Amino acid sequence: MGLVSRTLERVKPSPTMAITNKAREMKAAGFDVIGLGAGEPDFDTPDNIKAAAIEAINRGETKYTAVDGIPELKQAICEKFARENGLEYQPAEVTVGSGGKHVLYNALLATLDPGDEVVIPAPYWVSYPDIVLLAGAEPVVVDTRLEDGFKLTPEALEKAITPKTKWFIFNSPSNPTGSAYTRDEVKALTDVLLRHERVWILSDDIYEHLVYDGFEFSTPAQVEPKLKDRTLTLNGVSKAYSMTGWRIGYAGGPAALIKAIGKLQSQSTSNPCSISQWAAVEALRGPQDFLTDWVKAFQERRDLVVSMLNEAEGITCATPEGAFYVYPSCAGTIGKKTPKGDVINNDGDFAELLLQEEGVAVVHGEAFGLSPFFRISYATGIEALKEACMRIQRFCASLS
Repeated sequence: MGLVSRTLERVKPSPTMAITNKAREMKAAGFDVIGLGAGEPDFDTPDNIKAAAIEAINRGETKYTAVDGIPELKQAICEKFARENGLEYQPAEVTVGSGGKHVLYNALLATLDPGDEVVIPAPYWVSYPDIVLLAGAEPVVVDTRLEDGFKLTPEALEKAITPKTKWFIFNSPSNPTGSAYTRDEVKALTDVLLRHERVWILSDDIYEHLVYDGFEFSTPAQVEPKLKDRTLTLNGVSKAYSMTGWRIGYAGGPAALIKAIGKLQSQSTSNPCSISQWAAVEALRGPQDFLTDWVKAFQERRDLVVSMLNEAEGITCATPEGAFYVYPSCAGTIGKKTPKGDVINNDGDFAELLLQEEGVAVVHGEAFGLSPFFRISYATGIEALKEACMRIQRFCASLS
């Protein structure tokens, strides 16, 4: 009998973490590598948030807390949802976990049974289908198209829903594409979901604040209040506040679901880090004006990367509305050879050979469920991005 469970054998390690670790290892070995795989802002956590954490330590806030979040943080989350999303939640309808991934994992593990299905648009964040598999359920992946801005159409959603569908996972702005749905586009999907009363909606809003060109963010429970009683609205402090390592995610949803999530968390991690929770209170209640500068910097980087990638032979890159990713097509390089004679058969080969030849680490599209594409995170300095894009142009020009 093998050591590893059959359930765990169904899933793969995170490809984004794998490429990030490989880039780190190559750098440590002395290679000149530019890592564009990690999905975390390069800005430092704002000083007021760090100060709040230090004050919490000095006050002795270092003990166990309530399993799913301190009352002060739950209240701050309720205020955030009301202020920014027009959503009214009570503290009993809010859960706090050790990162957005943890909250997502808890929600799916607490609600899915073998035979259940979860509809996931592709390209998707790498963890969605694997967490569904860990829960013993089946991911139903629905491809989107570059021509549609990588956005799921109402017709495709309707077709994917079956009597076994338990959840629909919605992510806007999207990881890996950066695509964001307008209010009308969200409404078109919620109109479909209104007709399917057994389907729950998990809306991953983690990139909510990172939108460009005057785009206005909206979330499903806000657009269609009739769906609020079967929607889990997921968010966190990782991306908007550059707090990836602090590990705080949260969600608002029906009290019965929140209670089930808390029950699971009580037998796994227990409470999230107490100090991080107090830092998150300050993040949500403190000044938000730094975001204007961050968004401006991200937009400048996005525009640079999109422009330079579209000058690379065989690459087509759409301009995304949000997040800090682009998802270019490398279809024009498939079938070509490097000067050393290596053939690019798929986007995995493209990413591997780009790393070998030019020291640029990107994540291949297969990891996100849609090929032939690759993901670049532009959450890094502008000079590094310029150099990386020049190397990509050089690599593509060398192919024959």
